Parts: sequence; C-alpha cells; structure tokens
Amino acid sequence: MKKQYLKYNKVNTKGFWSLIFFLFSFLSFAQVTSSIDSTSIKIGEQITYKIEVETDTTNAVIFPEGQTFMPLEMIESYQPDTTKYDAKYKLIKKYGLTQFDSGKYVVPKQKIIIGGKTFATDSMLVEVNDIVVDTTKQKLYDVKPMIDVKKPSSNWWLWLLLTIALVATIGLLVYWFVWRKRPLTEEEKIAQLPPYDRAKLALKQLDETKYLERAEIKEYYSELTFIIRKYLDEKVYDKALESTTDQLIDRLNILQEGNQIELSKDDIKNIEAILKRADLVKFAKSAPDIELAKLDRQTVDTEIDQVKDALPEPSEEELLKNEEYQKLKAKKEKQKKIWITAAIAFVLLIGTVGLFSYKYGINYVIDTVTGKDTKQLLEGNWITSQYGFPPMTISTPEVLKREDVEVEQSIARPITKTAFSYVLENQFYVTVSTTTIEVNPQAENKPSAEQNIQKAIEDNFKALEDNGARNILPVNDKFVTPNGVEGLKTSGTLEFPVDEAKEKYVSGQFELLSFASENVMQQVMIYYLKDDVYLDQVVERVLASVELKSKEE
Repeated sequence: MKKQYLKYNKVNTKGFWSLIFFLFSFLSFAQVTSSIDSTSIKIGEQITYKIEVETDTTNAVIFPEGQTFMPLEMIESYQPDTTKYDAKYKLIKKYGLTQFDSGKYVVPKQKIIIGGKTFATDSMLVEVNDIVVDTTKQKLYDVKPMIDVKKPSSNWWLWLLLTIALVATIGLLVYWFVWRKRPLTEEEKIAQLPPYDRAKLALKQLDETKYLERAEIKEYYSELTFIIRKYLDEKVYDKALESTTDQLIDRLNILQEGNQIELSKDDIKNIEAILKRADLVKFAKSAPDIELAKLDRQTVDTEIDQVKDALPEPSEEELLKNEEYQKLKAKKEKQKKIWITAAIAFVLLIGTVGLFSYKYGINYVIDTVTGKDTKQLLEGNWITSQYGFPPMTISTPEVLKREDVEVEQSIARPITKTAFSYVLENQFYVTVSTTTIEVNPQAENKPSAEQNIQKAIEDNFKALEDNGARNILPVNDKFVTPNGVEGLKTSGTLEFPVDEAKEKYVSGQFELLSFASENVMQQVMIYYLKDDVYLDQVVERVLASVELKSKEE
C-alpha cells in the first residue's frame, strides 16, 4: 500500500512539475516592451518610439504599419534590429514621431502580432511645447495682415472678349446699314432739289441725250412731256401725271378762270399744243420735224418759267408748315431707324435665347441671366484637396474650412476628431470628418467596423435632429471609391429648417459616406435642397471625387 502511494505520489509530482514547466513556457512565450526617448518635445521636434520583442525563433512577428500613432504623426519607420541567442530572437523596432500643434497628446497602444497572437503596448502621454522666443535676442515683428488667396485663373476673359467682339460686330453692322449718313447718290441729290430747279436740270439733261441725233422722236417727246407734267403735278395739279391731255388742260383753264394761278390763255394753249403733239408721236406714230422738236423744248422751258411766275409766293404760314413738315419727316426717319435697331436687337435676343434654350433648356437660360447661386456653385472653380489623417481626397466648389471639434481625451481610450465643412446657406452643406478611437486589442467584445459605422451614422442623424431636421428616411447601399476603397452609402430624404425659429421647412436630400477601419472612421456628409438640378450635379461630382488610401497603398 505504501509502495503504491509512493508510486502514485511520484507520478503526481512528476505531472505537477510538467504542468509548471508548460505554463512557464507559455507565459514566457513572448515579451513585449515599449518606450519613448522623451515625454516633452517642442513643436515639430522628433521623438523615437521603441518596441522591444523577445520571442522564440519559430514565431513570426508583425509590427504596426501606417499611421497608427494618431494624433501624433509617424514621419519614419526604421528597419528592425534583430539579435539571436540560443533559440530566441530579440527584435527592436523604432519609429520617428512628431506633432506640429502644441498640447498634450496620447501615444495610443500599439498592436503587435507574435506567432498569431496579439499583444499591445502601453499608451504614453507626450507634451508638445511652443517654441520659446528670447525677445532680447530675437526681434519681434508685427503680425502680417491676412491676404486673399486668388482662385485659379479661368477662361472667362476669353469669353468676355468673344462677347465684346460679337456685340461690336453687330453694332457696326447696324450703324453701317441703319444709322450711317450715307453720301447721296446723284438721283437722291436731284430728288432733294425744288421742283423748278429739278425741271430745269431735267431739260438740260435732255439736251445731252442723243435722241434727236438718232431720230428717236418718240423717246424725246416722252421725256419732254414728263418734265412739264411732273412740274405741274408738284406745283399746280397733283394729278397731272395720271390725267389725259384734255383733262389736264381743262384743269388749268379752271384754275386760271378761278384766279388760282396767273397763267395766260396763250400759255395754256402752248402747253396743250406740245402735249397733243406728243400724243400723236406716241400713239399715232407721227414724226414732226427735228427743228420743231427743238422749238417745243424751248417752249416747255419758257412755260415752266411762266408757271413759276404765275404761282403765288408761299405765305409765312406755308413756309412754317413746310418747316414743320421737314422736322416731322426727320423725326419719322429717326423713329424708323430706332424701330429697325430695336427689331434687330429683339430678333438677335430671341434667336440667342432660342438657340441656348434648345441646347440647354429654358430654365438654364433663365438661371444664367438671373445668376442663380447653385448654378454658379456648380460652374465655379472647384478645389481638390486632402482633409484629415489618413488623408481623404475630395473635390468641392469651395475650400472646406476647419471646424473646432471638442473631444474629451482619455489615456485609456483616446479619441481624436477633425472636421472640415462648407455651407451655402439653406441650400447646400458638406462636411468631411475623421475620427480616431484607440481600442485595446485585448479587450473583450470589441466593436466591429460595421458597428462603428452604424454608431457613426446614428450620431450624424442625431446631430441633424438637434439642428431641427425631421422626417429623415435613410436607405443603405454599398459604395466604392474610384481607387477601390469600399464603404457604406446612406442616402435618403429629410426636411430641414431655413429659419432660426424652425418654423419654415424645406424638402431636402442627404448623402452620407462612411469608411471604417479598426480604429479610424472617415465620413462625408452632404445634405441639400431637393429638386435642384444644379445641386444634384454638385453632389454627384463631389461623391465621384472621393478617394481614400487603400490597404495596398
């Protein structure tokens, strides 16, 4: 019995020590320590963060990579130093860290994977101090005033020059064909002469023709009688040109008998003789002697003088009426030119509006003329920039301005958040935010990336409701950036207030992009007026420009 007990005790003791050695080997599976060379630095100064790992040679060791030290920035990752002794490795990995804003910052816990198991370093507090300037040695200068940053140049000046050239060309054509005082032609100069001078000139021009030399008697008498009839039509009887010879002579006799013209019977007979001879030449093919034709020409010349002398001198009232008539005529001529110019301008305007309306739509033309702000937002000079860290690249109509975000710091669970936004009052709002949350890798029930996204979405909706939004109806969908980074797109409709009293609401839409890793949440939140074609294009362009660094990058 005693032997059996001793034997059992011996076996049990052996098993106990085996268990002890097993547990000891497990606990000593790996050893991880971390340190920094300084806990207080100046702005921009570098500190060295060191991780020491001691483990078996059979275990693979994976150190942290990328910007896992936020809010501090990693500026360099050094190659690990490896020392081997017996069956173990001792690895030392160093990182160069810095910060460009003063304050107290927490270096978050870093995750190291050794042989498939995860270990975490301790978090550390670092103070970043302003650079002290010795004013006794360093001269001080006044703060320089703020300056406006010029937007990138555009081709607006080219369009302006083309518009000016087009308007100038049209204006020149209108001036040349409508308003220009053109030099009078010979016919126009003759038409402006008084009837008597015009008749005398016509007789002189008749003398210069070759009608008589070529025995063209009919043409000669046609010209001659037209001269006398035209003069009588303008000064005596306004139907002289369309009257027959008998009708015209009867009218002259009536005027003479009524003492309306001081024309003798002989003068009327002379005019009658010439007109009837001309009728015979034109209609009966009579051919009077050339000398007789010349004599008739002299008679017409004389009778024109007689008619002129027989007419009474125009009274002052008639002269005044004539002056008013000339003024009225000039006024009508000017009004005619104005109407022609206005008609040309109207036709060009309607044509231009019609052309652009056909190509772009009437609403586009109206919005261009009225200068609608959402249209200007779409067609302005867009800015492509990076925001937050890790950086998110995005194109927006204006530069996003940094917002002050208050985040409670904790060494056990440090949180860093940055936000940048732009607002077109009551119409368009966009913000880009980055939140870094350090989570203990060994903690139980760690929230997943999906849970972090859902929590962030709920926080965004709560913020909208706090600002007065209501009737928020979201729908989730997958979203992939142009460079292949996957995220979640939450879109839908809402109503948001447009006054401080929150009494007037407008219908709107929203787009929320969410990207999450183990400890970083990046979001783009946009809400805007519904049924605005320009804002729809603005949002589409913004979403298409979002890019983040992929894991491969």
